[in-house]
Amino acid sequence: MTSHKSDISGNTVQLHRVLTSTPEKIWRAFTQPDAFARWLPPNGFTARVYAMDVQLGGTWRMSFTNFTTCGELFFGGKYVELRPNECIAYTASFEDPNLPGEMTTRASIKPVSLGVEIQITQSGIPAMIPTEACYLGWQESLQHLARLVEPTIPG
Repeated sequence: MTSHKSDISGNTVQLHRVLTSTPEKIWRAFTQPDAFARWLPPNGFTARVYAMDVQLGGTWRMSFTNFTTCGELFFGGKYVELRPNECIAYTASFEDPNLPGEMTTRASIKPVSLGVEIQITQSGIPAMIPTEACYLGWQESLQHLARLVEPTIPG
């Protein structure tokens, strides 16, 4: 079961979901390169993680590839807040000079009676990226996240 509510304002998007999962699985989805590459890209994109040093001040780098045009967009940043199974925050900048600025994404993870509440805030979205497009992309990404973390598969 997934529930959600969200908000868009200025160059910030906020999303809220309740997933039938555990804080540990959500944390691993954000901190394991293969998992992050699987759920983060929105529909129509693939992803590759090139670096992921999950420690305070550690850096990460990845790319999204548009499956239609094969165009690749590189971005990365550093980890600015890490509380295992509770909160992860990181900066992100695009390597494309046409997309200047630095975004910050913060995901709060909290156990609730039916699973896990996750709240995501992404701020500093570059002006040339429509906030609505970012919001829609995050909605798709969170659907992918649910598909990854909600199943409990024995073995």
